[in-house]
Amino acid sequence: MAESFGANAEAYDRARPRYPDALVDRIIAETRHDTPRMDVLDVGIGTGISAIPFHERGADVLGVDVDDRMATLARSRGFTVEVAKFEKWNAAGRRFDLVIAGQTWHWIDPVAGARKAAEVLRPGGRLALFWNVMRFPEPIGAAFGEVFARVLPGNPIAAGMTAGAGAYGSQLDKAADGIRGAGGFTDIEQWRFDWKRVYSRDEWIDALPTSGGLNRLAAEQLRPLLEGMSTVIDDAGGSFTMDYAAVLATTTRRH
Repeated sequence: MAESFGANAEAYDRARPRYPDALVDRIIAETRHDTPRMDVLDVGIGTGISAIPFHERGADVLGVDVDDRMATLARSRGFTVEVAKFEKWNAAGRRFDLVIAGQTWHWIDPVAGARKAAEVLRPGGRLALFWNVMRFPEPIGAAFGEVFARVLPGNPIAAGMTAGAGAYGSQLDKAADGIRGAGGFTDIEQWRFDWKRVYSRDEWIDALPTSGGLNRLAAEQLRPLLEGMSTVIDDAGGSFTMDYAAVLATTTRRH
């Protein structure tokens, strides 16, 4: 599934949410670097969504991704991207002040990934793993759940989409356990940044098929799901406000 998102990289890039400024600013503020421009490695750079705000704040960003289709779009924005699984990627002696992973670390082996991060980080460098988590407003969330139950009965994607920030607690715990298992890092912190986004019906219908799992459904399965959700949003006035939580596990490499 990690290599499925590039099937429509342009739609993914257009529809996926960005990250709040507060998250990016705090990561940068708490990352030690001794050079004028911070060196950042973006694990699973995708189309560049996670890399752009760091680049805009003056960092040099190198990307690693398993999907050349996603990497091609990021390269069109000026990023250098190397195609490889991060756990097996050859850093060729390069070192970084910051390693980030936006919405991707759950595709990485948590121990092997953390070991690789420790190898490529400079002493005192930071590892920052973050995700955007959705929380639907009521009664939109309940109505969406009913659509899922009717169209895709028993499909686990529905539970994950409607569970809210708690659904990512296990991801944060798994990442933290991997960091501890790898060794070489200081204590792990968890940060959270709440933010909101208004979706029109068309924006949500554009975004939904880019979700993991749904992006692999056949058109005849996806169509009634999108039609049902369109009706829910139309009945709510044509738009809704999504509550997002950007959650993060972060630590620094020991000296």
